[in-house]
Amino acid sequence: MLAFKAVQGASWLVFSRFVGRIIDFFTLLVLARILSPSDFGLAALATSLVMIVDTVLEVPVTQALVRLPSIDKSHLDTGFTLGIIRSSVIAVIILAAAYPFALFNHETQLLPVVAVMALGPVARGFASPAMVKFARQLGFRQTFILELSGKLTASIAATIVVISGGGYWAIAVNSVIASIVSSIASYVLAPYRPALALSRLRDFASFIGWFSSAQLVSALNWQFDRFLVGGLADRATLGRYAVANDVAVIPTQSIIGPALQPVMAAFSQIRSDRNRVKIAFLKAARFAMLISIPACIGISLTSDLATDLLLGQKWKEAAPLLSILALSVAPIPYFQTLYSVSLALDRPNIIFRLNTTDLLLRLVLLSLGFYLGSVMGVSFARVALSFLMFGFYLNEVRKLLGLGIGEQLYNLWKVGFAAAVMATAVWLLRDELAGQQLNHVVELALVVATGVAAYSVTLLLLGMRLIAGRGRLELIDRA
Repeated sequence: MLAFKAVQGASWLVFSRFVGRIIDFFTLLVLARILSPSDFGLAALATSLVMIVDTVLEVPVTQALVRLPSIDKSHLDTGFTLGIIRSSVIAVIILAAAYPFALFNHETQLLPVVAVMALGPVARGFASPAMVKFARQLGFRQTFILELSGKLTASIAATIVVISGGGYWAIAVNSVIASIVSSIASYVLAPYRPALALSRLRDFASFIGWFSSAQLVSALNWQFDRFLVGGLADRATLGRYAVANDVAVIPTQSIIGPALQPVMAAFSQIRSDRNRVKIAFLKAARFAMLISIPACIGISLTSDLATDLLLGQKWKEAAPLLSILALSVAPIPYFQTLYSVSLALDRPNIIFRLNTTDLLLRLVLLSLGFYLGSVMGVSFARVALSFLMFGFYLNEVRKLLGLGIGEQLYNLWKVGFAAAVMATAVWLLRDELAGQQLNHVVELALVVATGVAAYSVTLLLLGMRLIAGRGRLELIDRA
């Protein structure tokens, strides 16, 4: 019953992110047709600074409250107060850093853009902490409503701004309005009377310590490549790289990440039974990779078609970047699953250790990649880094749960084999269609249908089934 409840919660989150991504795609289509890669490059630089400060100062209120046996008003007041403190510190740091950041990048336009984009994370700090009650109950319908209202309003506002000639300001408006509207909507969905208090700080302190350290390193990990490309290449190149990366991470951000969010709560409820945790981890990891691997390979093999259809001809040079970067995303869901179980078992130090390892390797590999091959070199270096880190993920799971590396790989071999069959079928079909000058929409539809069919049939032949009904929804391996 717990598994089914987690799946129900995940379905709401996946649907929420899926709808959100459709809205994002619509917004991206409008913005990409009007704005230039240089506009996106400027916005990417501003976003990088804001995201680093935002991520470093992340206060995991929801995660900390989800893992507690019970919560009361004083817990919510403490969470709200921490959010207010966080927003204040974010505002001060970003405003202080905006001017030197603009000087360093020789872009005077960065100063006002950074200042405006800082409103996004500041607004999120004022959201209702009572939303955590839905997460504890594995009910995420309210999260769907929250995200939909923010995304839809932001998309409309950004479209109006860009059509009115607002240029790159449309990107900033899209980011800020989504956060402001979502924070307001949270009080409608989860009423809460704000009160300042830190009486329950002890329940957050130990969790926040390791978590914040991990977030600091994680922020540098996720933004280092943009700083590297932005500092050494032109704005148009950075814009193409940033947009290609945003499209590449769609599988993890839209489907897998939301699907795994309720998993942490499920892990927390069975944490005393390590054998159940092991079984649950293997199932969650296989489910995540079941989606990630074919999605990333599919994006990689159809990057030229996707770029032309979504963004237009002026973004043609982003296609090779998307093809490579999509492959670098494939192992990330395994880390997301490990992330969930580590927090559920009160082991955030594992996240910090992995993020630190990632950062050290990233500094070396991406710098070397740019030296050898500019932005394409950075993209290839990210693929190498992702698969190196996958080895570290396997080892950390071995130490945390006692699952051998061979056992973990065996859990995934059918997914990998089916993905290889799919990739071969798609590659052969694209080679066959290369000289026929088909409409890109028709060609993409044929390729996607072939890939889905090849992948699904292979999994069925290997004995994998999806069992649904009677309060149960589970991926079963019958072979």
